[in-house]
Amino acid sequence: METVTPDYALFVSENLWICISAMLVFIMGLGFACVESGLCRAKSSANICFKNIAVPAIGITVYGIIGFGLMYPGSFNGFLGFGGFGIGDWFNNPKAFSPEYNGHFTLFADWLFQAMFAATAATIVSGAVAERIKLSSFLVFTLVYVAFVYPIVGSWTWGGGWLGAEDGFLATHFGHVFHDLAGSELVHSVGGWGALAGVIILGPRLGKYVNGKSHAIPAHNIPLATIGVFILWFGWWGFNGGSALSGNPFDVTLILVTTNLAAVAGIITATATSWIISKKPDATMALNGCLAGLVAITAGADTVSPLSSWIIGAIAGVLVVLAVFLFEKLRLDDPVGALSVHLVNGIWGTIAVGIFDYTGRFSVLTQSIGVIVYAIPCFLAACAIFLVIKKTMGLRVSEKEELRGLDLSEHAQESYGGFQIFSNT
Repeated sequence: METVTPDYALFVSENLWICISAMLVFIMGLGFACVESGLCRAKSSANICFKNIAVPAIGITVYGIIGFGLMYPGSFNGFLGFGGFGIGDWFNNPKAFSPEYNGHFTLFADWLFQAMFAATAATIVSGAVAERIKLSSFLVFTLVYVAFVYPIVGSWTWGGGWLGAEDGFLATHFGHVFHDLAGSELVHSVGGWGALAGVIILGPRLGKYVNGKSHAIPAHNIPLATIGVFILWFGWWGFNGGSALSGNPFDVTLILVTTNLAAVAGIITATATSWIISKKPDATMALNGCLAGLVAITAGADTVSPLSSWIIGAIAGVLVVLAVFLFEKLRLDDPVGALSVHLVNGIWGTIAVGIFDYTGRFSVLTQSIGVIVYAIPCFLAACAIFLVIKKTMGLRVSEKEELRGLDLSEHAQESYGGFQIFSNT
């Protein structure tokens, strides 16, 4: 009988944890679909659901073909490298499925977990451009952004590039590396910059701004959005906890505790802030407060104390409410608050690592440099992709199609059969 050594048993258990974490990140796609469709109008709900099932299909496929090789190229110059097409040399390398791969999990578990993150970045864009973007145009954007932009900028930190390597440019010249555990910057802000570009180039929904005044377009199903937030909250334990990339008891449990505390803090302060400003507690603000806290803690969940994580989440809850009002004044129409949740609090969470890090390994300066470094190429690349699509295949549906709703105009079907859901806005 073959003897199972303690080291191999540990390898098996850690590999299982990463696989379970990947499944938790995957189920976040359902959460995004529920939140986005619930916060938008009924007449475009099927369109939103379609996008949220199409994004992982496209994202996982292109990440398997080219993204993984761009993001984890091995030895490279720190800026741009390519490790080859596909999911590595697994068929000629049995070590890829043993502790010799990295001591914690297999090549396939590695790819599976990372592929889930790639799909999430594009999903963030979906909600911000909802109810007026052509389906085909959005899918083309997703393909290009996930295939090239996300993995290239991701390699700068997670792939051992110039921002994250201990002997890289940032550490050599500024004394600290850039740190982002699970993607406050690399996933949420990268998706947020893409969302901002889309919102600006698309313009607002019809009826949103008339005669210089902003008109509220209410969510059609807050219970559905609430279900979505709870699903996302649950999935975030895999999103952050799996990013420990091991089963180390201290690392994993610290991450889960800080993640949870930031979420509840965001709910409390977002509720209080909206109550003070609007004189009534806004349910959608409480929901986005939860997500804002989760986004903000995602960068530093492994490097801050439980008390610090609550403070980070509490500040995020205030920021998300203020950001919603700010973007409203700037006439940037974001139906689900993606910019306020993912972009603003992705930036805040990234900088918060330098403020609250208890290890002394990271600084506000290098974290801020990372924010700027990701902002410029991601925003410009997204603008370029959207503008090319606009000039070639068109970006926005017609006025008639938008008023009718994207369910009928893009899919010839309704989300709620037998109900009249048309409106003039």
